[in-house]
Amino acid sequence: MKTPVKSPGKAPEYEDEQKTFAALIAPDIIALLEDDPASIPIETEEMHAADLADIVEMLPAEKVTAFLSALSTERAADVLEYLNEDLRAEVLEAMSAGQAAALVTEMTPDDRADVLDDLEEESADEILAAIPAAERAETEKLLAYEPDTAGGLMTTEYVSVSAEMPVEEALAAVRRIARSERREAMNAIYTTDAEGHLKGVMSLRELLAAPEGGRVADIAWEEVVSVPATADRELVARLTREYDLIAIPVVDDQDRIQGVVTVDDVIDALVEEHSEDTQKFGGMEAIDAPYTQTGLFTMIGKRAPWLTVLFISEMLTAGAMQHFNEELNRAAVLVLFIPLIMSSGGNSGSQATSLIVRAMALGELGLRDWWRVLLRELPSGLVLGALLGVIGFFRILIWQNLHLWDYGVHYHLVALTIGAALLGVVTFGSLAGSMLPFLLKRLGFDPASASAPFVATLVDVTGLSIYFYVALVILRGTLL
Repeated sequence: MKTPVKSPGKAPEYEDEQKTFAALIAPDIIALLEDDPASIPIETEEMHAADLADIVEMLPAEKVTAFLSALSTERAADVLEYLNEDLRAEVLEAMSAGQAAALVTEMTPDDRADVLDDLEEESADEILAAIPAAERAETEKLLAYEPDTAGGLMTTEYVSVSAEMPVEEALAAVRRIARSERREAMNAIYTTDAEGHLKGVMSLRELLAAPEGGRVADIAWEEVVSVPATADRELVARLTREYDLIAIPVVDDQDRIQGVVTVDDVIDALVEEHSEDTQKFGGMEAIDAPYTQTGLFTMIGKRAPWLTVLFISEMLTAGAMQHFNEELNRAAVLVLFIPLIMSSGGNSGSQATSLIVRAMALGELGLRDWWRVLLRELPSGLVLGALLGVIGFFRILIWQNLHLWDYGVHYHLVALTIGAALLGVVTFGSLAGSMLPFLLKRLGFDPASASAPFVATLVDVTGLSIYFYVALVILRGTLL
């Protein structure tokens, strides 16, 4: 290849542009692998590891290991971190335990643990056994935590100094660490006492600007926001956002620092949490892999249970209609407005559910706030229901001149029935949609499971009952 391979001048704005760039470069990489593999490190040195990972995913499977082998161990490890999980697992499991261990050892501790957690247990154990003792102990510690907790997200690469240390000694210590070791979280420096208890935090800039002759304790902030290792990733993300942190320390039950969660891992956790909640809102179990990498039977297994539950629930709608079958036969006009009633109630319930689940995810609402939500949603539901009811009432009055005379009905009573039913159904939908997340959380379920389809199904059944009972009251003695 005559032209050196270089990354674009700026990061691609869209993923399809990244893939297009990777597809253009992949043939040149294949040619280099065949003709001059030793030149690959030089030709790709200006490319970001994420761009290289996109290119690797475009290579034939048999070329991937050869490409990684052509890079330095540290560079190959960086690229490996950005590969999709399935390909990364395939590559590592195809290597010998020693080769794979050399690569994962170069990764940051949290990424190393994540990578091994994605592998088959047998392969992960073999690779873990081949990792140097210090890194192995560090990795085993991280693997012991659940992936969606602060302990599962944290890295052990942080910087801490004694609170009693003079500023000059602290600066020298930080400089030695920066020169001799890799530390993922270098911008925040934590202070500890002799027993290792977390005492304060300061930025690297604050340490550099500190007056000579002072102590670290004099410049460090004593009010440190920290989380226990068992804290859920949602709490970690919320605290990071609220306090504008670039890293948040993770402590044990004696307030000794165990690691830190950096903002890049918080962003990853937020993306995963958002994806999971979005899928649950759509009425399915969350999938762990990208859509295009999820197998057919896995996808069916995630979707079928919820579809079955919703289908069975919708059967209750048929039961409600059967219960009022006699009234429907005597006033067939009521059937015309069933879709209107059902959709209005379902939409209001879905709106309320979306608002409450989001507020819970952001920490704005807790279980004890249910009554505040109830008092807020009741008037909201009444106003929204009245608004739709008025629109429905006048729509029926206008429509009667063209259609309702064919049914021989008192159109103004039908209009009143639709208006009153909409008031009741929309109000009930708002209340049910807002209270269901609290109920699920109280029972130990994820509030996101109060998905829009589930709420719509619940409101469909009750909405029909409200509609028909309102019709019985208003139309009794006329149609019914």
